[in-house]
Amino acid sequence: MDASPRNLIYLTRTLDQTLRDLLADRGWSIRVVGSSREAEREASRNAASAGLLDLSSQFDKHELASLERCLTASKVGWVAAATVDQMADPAIRRLIRDYCFDYVTLPCPDEKIVNALGHAYGMAALTVGPSEAAAAQGPLGEMVGASEAMLRLFRAIRKVSATDAPVYIHGESGTGKELCAQAIHEHSARRRAPFVAINCGAISPQLLLSELFGYERGAFTGANQRKIGRIEAAHTGTLFLDEIGDLPLEAQASLLRFLQEGTIDRLGGFDPIPVDVRVISATHFDLQVLMGEGRFRSDLFHRLCVLRIDNPPLRARGKDIEVLARHVLERYKSDASRTLRGFSDDGVRALYNYEWPGNVRELINRVRRAIVMTDGRLVTAADLELGQSQGTELKTLAEARERAEREAIELALERHPGRLVDAARELGISRVTLYRLMSALGMSTPRDDRDLPEAAEG
Repeated sequence: MDASPRNLIYLTRTLDQTLRDLLADRGWSIRVVGSSREAEREASRNAASAGLLDLSSQFDKHELASLERCLTASKVGWVAAATVDQMADPAIRRLIRDYCFDYVTLPCPDEKIVNALGHAYGMAALTVGPSEAAAAQGPLGEMVGASEAMLRLFRAIRKVSATDAPVYIHGESGTGKELCAQAIHEHSARRRAPFVAINCGAISPQLLLSELFGYERGAFTGANQRKIGRIEAAHTGTLFLDEIGDLPLEAQASLLRFLQEGTIDRLGGFDPIPVDVRVISATHFDLQVLMGEGRFRSDLFHRLCVLRIDNPPLRARGKDIEVLARHVLERYKSDASRTLRGFSDDGVRALYNYEWPGNVRELINRVRRAIVMTDGRLVTAADLELGQSQGTELKTLAEARERAEREAIELALERHPGRLVDAARELGISRVTLYRLMSALGMSTPRDDRDLPEAAEG
């Protein structure tokens, strides 16, 4: 994140001055508010913010209902602070579950609250993105996520954005490879120049060369005027070649020549045209396999794959599944015939149990369909069409045990980012056992360091 102060909305009736001073020392810009109306006004501002909801300062039931409106702002990552007795209240538990990014149980160390707010702010900042105008380019307008897999992706995007080298994005269909390419462009020095995308698998081989390189008038029958190709249209900007694995061999040779020489020849033209373009390519194919089969040129692969980014599948993103589903619900809930309040308990379980073969694209479609079709205030598993027949059943006891262990570990790591000792203590096991389980489940094992910065700021 940048070095500018981080914004915090502190909603409380009994200000904790010690906590406020600690947050100020850590670089937070704090706005203390005492009502849901004030909080809603602050949440409507353009900047991303963290929010601390101090439920221990005694909001009555009518006020809890009015809080929901200000807690729905996607630009604010809310952390609730409640006492043990309050956590037994179903209304408070539902409020936290449906609208808050995280919570802490009071009393607890101020440092724990600061860490939770850092994580929540990071998620909100990534949701808002570099600018609202830039974010609006994508299907959802932004990349959403706070899991370790997505934080690694965001760090990689920031790194490759600082260079002009070609980038190759690999990922399953529906993981948001074009959103990733747009984020690289918007963080780069070329952000004010065009971002031009072309799907190499969606255009016939006969038309692909003319789409990429353009043509002169009279180059072929029907060419009544000059046409600028996609590469030339992206001059000084970024060219995104999606599904590069579908590129025909003839077009591969022409693209390689452009990458080597920095010039293009329009079809029917004679003079080479210099073009300054940063190339980002993507595919769900394994290009190493395609090279072995003779369907993709190895020299082109090495030109395109100078820097590589792997987009994680949705099933590997842990708690992001629920975060993204709530984000989609918030964005499209106006399509519903009634006011929706979130997901039911069985709906949340179904989101986590499903394997998501269609990744983010499938999740968006299922949630949007459920918003329109639901008859209740909460979106259920049935509304999502994620019943037992949709793949939530487990075939063996070993599979059930593995899934339960993975979910418990992921939740513990979310609550204790970068601190394996604390995560292991919460799970009631030793750190060595936690390492062993994570290794057996194929999960990455971060080093244990209590002095690590908040995970969202990496």
